[in-house]
Amino acid sequence: MRIVSLCPSNTEMLAYLGRLDDVIAVDQSSDWPPAVKQLPTVGPDLRIDMDEVEALKPDLVVASLSVPGMERNVEELARRRLPHLVLAPHSLDDIASDLLRLGEALGEKQKAAELARRYHECLNEYRERAAAVTEPARLYWEWWPRPLFTPGGANWLSELSELAGGRNIFADYAKASVQTEWDEVVARNPSHILLVWVGVQTKKMNANAVTKRPNAEQTVAVRTGRIHLLEEALYCRPSPRLLVGLKKLAPLLHPALFPPADDSDPLFDR
Repeated sequence: MRIVSLCPSNTEMLAYLGRLDDVIAVDQSSDWPPAVKQLPTVGPDLRIDMDEVEALKPDLVVASLSVPGMERNVEELARRRLPHLVLAPHSLDDIASDLLRLGEALGEKQKAAELARRYHECLNEYRERAAAVTEPARLYWEWWPRPLFTPGGANWLSELSELAGGRNIFADYAKASVQTEWDEVVARNPSHILLVWVGVQTKKMNANAVTKRPNAEQTVAVRTGRIHLLEEALYCRPSPRLLVGLKKLAPLLHPALFPPADDSDPLFDR
């Protein structure tokens, strides 16, 4: 089977299902597992070269609607009548559902079902531990600094926050993505600021970008030095790799309640 993946989370889903050997091309941002870096690329996820995709004669193109603007890819796939599957996860449950859909499309129903079971098992383990948290950490997730973008209540990071013993301070917004102002962040007074700038490596992020903002010292997060530079690939991609991010975030917030952080993947390492 000849498969083309158009975004990193889809590539990761294919890896969990053990079908990377069938992947013939990916988008430029796909970088996990490391082996995918050797594959040909068909452009950035929002500017896919559809002529190149079509020339590859794929049996299946795995597309996505997880980021605004990706609908153009889907429309073009339909126009060219290329065989495709569209994944559009926004919640943690959506990720498991899409894993099952992809597994069915690839003839991997049994493997997908087992992965989904273990995925929910891990989420439930953290849910039970988080129930013991008496004072949830107030989390401000920053997807982008100029202008400020942060996840709202409809995004998986609000759920992930709760499983780690926290609360997304913008969870009261019903939508998945929120453009806000720094004054609003200060008014909501986060206890932790989590920088996960999309597409930016942690070594290129700087906590000073936050501390220099007006009235930053009025937030508990800045006063206590709780500005965390996190690996965005573990939080901004809707795939089972979010479990690795959860394993790192929970002990960061509540070290006495959760197991120490490590890099192991509860699904992929088995």
